[in-house]
Amino acid sequence: MSKGVFNWTAEEVVRFLKDRGFSLNYSRGSHFYYVGHANGSFRQVSVPFHGARAIKPRTMKGIILQSGIEKSEWLRK
Repeated sequence: MSKGVFNWTAEEVVRFLKDRGFSLNYSRGSHFYYVGHANGSFRQVSVPFHGARAIKPRTMKGIILQSGIEKSEWLRK
């Protein structure tokens, strides 16, 4: 059963992005910015890192949109 946009941690999001060719560009405070290519275009994704706390669903939806990776691929995990 997939977990949808619920209960993703920053570490899981980073692992998912790195597996798809994204790399860390820079960090500022508690936000890490990853860059990569998805669907033929350059993308930058901001990932908030607050320890082991889960990322809020609305924030996770924003990360999915920023990445350009199909939502179905995110939800398959």
